Amino acid sequence: MDVNKIIATLKKCEIIPESDVKQLCSKAKEILREERNVHKVPSPATVVGDIHGQFWDLIELFEVGGEVPDVSYVFMGDFVDRGYYSVETFLLLLALKVRHKNYVTLIRGNHESRQITQVYGFYDECLKKYGSVTVWKECVDVFDCLCLSAIVNEEIFCVHGGLSPSIDTVDQIDDIQRTREPPHEGSMCDLMWSDPDEDIQGWGISARGAGYVFGPDIVDQFLHSNNLLLIARSHQLAMEGYKEFFKTAESGDAALVTVWSAPDYCYRCGNLGAILNIHYTSTDLEFQVFKQRPRHLRQVPDFSSRVPDYFL
Repeated sequence: MDVNKIIATLKKCEIIPESDVKQLCSKAKEILREERNVHKVPSPATVVGDIHGQFWDLIELFEVGGEVPDVSYVFMGDFVDRGYYSVETFLLLLALKVRHKNYVTLIRGNHESRQITQVYGFYDECLKKYGSVTVWKECVDVFDCLCLSAIVNEEIFCVHGGLSPSIDTVDQIDDIQRTREPPHEGSMCDLMWSDPDEDIQGWGISARGAGYVFGPDIVDQFLHSNNLLLIARSHQLAMEGYKEFFKTAESGDAALVTVWSAPDYCYRCGNLGAILNIHYTSTDLEFQVFKQRPRHLRQVPDFSSRVPDYFL
């Protein structure tokens, strides 16, 4: 398997042979299984939110933020579904992980799921592009090996969704048995599905039907208990590309940030995308905001159809 050739092909938004997919997924699983549920990442690093198969916007993101391995990236999940190019997007990220394993962190999102991808695009896309479900099966097996969270510079906790009433410490996340389809409830589910809520204290019921909503007191306690400074997560559309939550009265610093990296989400929302640059210290943070890739530098597939009206 020539990983450099695979990366070059995928960067042109061209699919790779099924045989290469199998080898790539096999090697990726081998690497990912070595990582703990909470993957430690040194600074500097750049944190990325949802991508959702918007391949050309991922290419734009690399032009804005820098290429791997010049930049170390933490991708916080939801690589697939809704966009036209989930196959190319996920396989490119996987190939970059295999080629530069210490510079790419892949966290599992709620869409890295067999059930979700059969409804919201990835399964159908694999079937259309490869004529069978083999590639989909290979990819969802990789999903099971993805880490559940990351900590950058020992102080910034990165997760797809949010916190869980079952989890007080980071060590408890490492105890989760992750190599499985995400359950409908419990701590693993909560990490992928929960959301912050500025209007409550404590825990609340989520309208998503999975996970919870949580207030500033929950975030403060989690940060304090684990000697952390900030939670970075994705999972929710942010029209400006990012949103800061739970700012302290003393410093004005946010305790939690949402990072969203799919500009013009579903090709119709008109939002910006953003990435979070963490420089050499955890207090040296910078959001880079970007727009969708210009029309003349992208393409739309022949099979493109209406994107499902689903905004989870």
